[in-house]
Order: sequence, then C-alpha cells, then structure tokens
Amino acid sequence: MTKIDGRTKASAAKQIDQCLQRLQTDVIDLMQLHEVIRLEDPDRFFAKGGAMEAVLAAKKAGKIRYIGFTGHKDPLVHLRMLEVSGKHGFRFDAAQMPLNVMDAHFRSFGHKVVPVLVKEKIGVLGMKSMGDGSILKSKTVSAIECLHFAMNLPTSTVITGIDSMKILKQALEAVKTFRPLTKREVASLLAKTAKAAAEGKFERFKTTNAFDGTAKNPAWMGEADKGPG
Repeated sequence: MTKIDGRTKASAAKQIDQCLQRLQTDVIDLMQLHEVIRLEDPDRFFAKGGAMEAVLAAKKAGKIRYIGFTGHKDPLVHLRMLEVSGKHGFRFDAAQMPLNVMDAHFRSFGHKVVPVLVKEKIGVLGMKSMGDGSILKSKTVSAIECLHFAMNLPTSTVITGIDSMKILKQALEAVKTFRPLTKREVASLLAKTAKAAAEGKFERFKTTNAFDGTAKNPAWMGEADKGPG
C-alpha cells in the first residue's frame, strides 16, 4: 500500500509511477488518495482532469488493484468524499482514518464514518490508535488498552507505527492478548478518557495543521500556484 497527494491528473500520474519505481514493483495492491482534509478535496479529485482520472487509468493498466483514501481532520470530510464519489458512480475499496479511544468523544470517525463504511462494505483502516503518542501523555490509558480499543472496532486492520524492537514486542503482545471487549470494558475506557478527550487536546491532527503535510507543501498536490486552499 502507498499514498499519493496529487490532485490533478498529471501530478497523480507522475506520483503513481514514482511509487512503482521506489517500491520496485509492477503492481500496487492499494493506492490511497492521501490527506483528504478539506471539504473541497473530493471535488478536486473527481473534477475533469483530476487525480481520479489518473488513478482509474492506472488500475485499468494493471498498475493498481484497489483504491482508497486517507484523512485525519474531520469525519465530515470523509463523509463528503463518499458522497461525491457516489455521485460519480465510484465506490472506494478502503478508507483510512484516526480510530482511538479519544476519537469516540471528539469529531468521531468511529461514530460517524465507520458505520457507513461497514454498510457499504468498504475496508476500514484505523490509524493513530495512540494519537501519535499524545494519548499516552494524557496518563489515562495504556498503549495496550489503546490498541485493544481500536482492534475492537469493526476495522479491517489497525495500523500502528513500529520504530524499535520494544514497540514491535508491544504490538505483538496486544495481538496475543486481544479478545473482544465487553460493553462494560468499553464503557470503562471511554469514561477514563472522556474529560481529556473533550476538546481534542490529545488529537492535535484534528485541531491544528501540524500534521497537514499538504498544507506546508502545496507543490505535492500539483497545484503550487493555487496554494493549499
């Protein structure tokens, strides 16, 4: 799996070929339209001469098997991406979003987007189960509890970063010890995090632009002359 930022057909096509070259492969299993964080992003992707034309052409050519999108800002943007794609007669294979114990309290992808994906049989990719580590700084839940909460949701997979043997062992421990959480266990985790999660303090990817790569690098989108907005 990999992701592209291009919003135009030309920039997307260039990035797709770069991905194939860098991954040293002829076929990418899942190509995702990256950082769908603005309400106008869906329009850009599906516009005439937009990135979807390049992605669909690449799939037709056998370079891509499945198509998805990612985003971390607001569930309303994800829902609009699904709405716009539907109007264009297109169904995504997967969608990636933050899914964690604090998301349940603030701009919740878990509450608003996941049920739609499950209904439409679109793959659910959960990221930021620990909010890039910020949730652990709240001292309300442990890393294993964060992973177990995300794994308990109807996700196709839970993505967790691994940058050391310690973190790898932590991820393996979470898998080995996981079992479906009871309603009481879920309620307990939500109760412990409710106050800390209320204003998105520990989910800064939703409330600031610190995680918005395309905002800082508009050239990635192939629209440097237009800027990020």
